[in-house]
Amino acid sequence: MAHAAAHDAALTAEDLDVLRENLRDQYLFRQEQLRQIGSAAPSRADDLLGRQAPSQLEVRIKVAASARMVLADVEAALRRMDEGRYGACHLCRRPIARERLLIVPQARYCSRCQQVREAGR
Repeated sequence: MAHAAAHDAALTAEDLDVLRENLRDQYLFRQEQLRQIGSAAPSRADDLLGRQAPSQLEVRIKVAASARMVLADVEAALRRMDEGRYGACHLCRRPIARERLLIVPQARYCSRCQQVREAGR
């Protein structure tokens, strides 16, 4: 059962390197996504489409808002890494599972606290 023990193990320096690289990749991707959305200003063709333009604009606004939210989460996770506070749940202060961080490296909460937060919405 050595694998089960690794499940609960603290993050290694190698894990942190992988997670930092993942966060940096996400950061660059979201910045590029926002740049592309910003440069996709409505064209004359959009104006001529009439009813479709507002729905396309609404989609762009929602995608940009989502990208900005993820970007802020990624920046916060990189700050926590730099400050040595990365990987601890913001609510219960317990370590966030390594597997969860490998999937969602910007996670602020352990799985249990995340479920509690989502149930409270």
